[in-house]
Amino acid sequence: MPHAIRMHQTGGPEVMRWEEVEVGQPGAGEVRVRNTAIGLNFIDTYHRTGLYPMPLPTTLGMEGAGVIEAIGPRVKGFKVGDRVAYANPIGSYAEVCLRPIARLVKIPAGVDDRIAAAIMLKGMTAWYLCKRTYKVAKGDTIVVHAAAGGVGQILSQWCKYLGATVIGTVGSEEKAPLAKKAGCKHVIVTAKEDFVARVKEITKAKGVPVVYDGVGKDTFMGSLDCLAPRGYMVSCGNASGAVTQFNPGLLAAKGSLFLTRPTLFNYTATPEDLAAAARDLFAVVKKNVVKISINQTYPLREAAQAHRDLEGRKTTGSTVLLP
Repeated sequence: MPHAIRMHQTGGPEVMRWEEVEVGQPGAGEVRVRNTAIGLNFIDTYHRTGLYPMPLPTTLGMEGAGVIEAIGPRVKGFKVGDRVAYANPIGSYAEVCLRPIARLVKIPAGVDDRIAAAIMLKGMTAWYLCKRTYKVAKGDTIVVHAAAGGVGQILSQWCKYLGATVIGTVGSEEKAPLAKKAGCKHVIVTAKEDFVARVKEITKAKGVPVVYDGVGKDTFMGSLDCLAPRGYMVSCGNASGAVTQFNPGLLAAKGSLFLTRPTLFNYTATPEDLAAAARDLFAVVKKNVVKISINQTYPLREAAQAHRDLEGRKTTGSTVLLP
């Protein structure tokens, strides 16, 4: 019987259990996937802690890649043996899982399973952030927080490819070279520098049209102060904790700013949008425009340690769990 990482209550990494699970046969519009690689993401910790509530018990994990080993009724366009990847719904921390074909994409030749597992959530997040939420254009100067992280590295490379000047922030001196390598022209180490003052210096006090903020409460207010009038504050993560009790009147006072809290699901809700995201993502990866750094791998059964390292800011780039 296959195993999965299950949780029966919310809390720290210790609530994650390696358990046998019965997967069964795929239903209508489903396939059974034997995972070959599974992506680790900060949203997994939000589900584990209860910040994003989920019905319990549940299997954690949002993205993965593998091979179809069985198909259910009314499945078209996929067959046994196809290499596939996915980023929704929850349940990827498993050796075997059922997936709806509406959320599956085929992995193109030339893209490794580990790469596919590492980019479905983070890569498609970068896609909608720079191509849909705010359309980054040539000549833009933008801010990407946590530029050495999984999303940050992909987003920084992609924005540079689109012709933007990227200002990246990192939490420590050790992470600065990673952000630089990912295409950030300017790297701000927040432990040493006031990022607001530095952004104002770089932009000659004009500010930037968009800030991509995956850090949360530690950077939120400062991010607003980095924006030019009518700029976009894109709150796309809570690595330092959630932002609470925000007064929307501040958006007017700071220049008629826009504030959005986007999610991947809303930007890939239709099969057409999912296909567009995957097509654009795989294209920039195959062109080597966006290089994926898988800097850590863990056995799936050691997912709790992977969570500890992720939350302790000990990881860089992407992390993959191996069944």
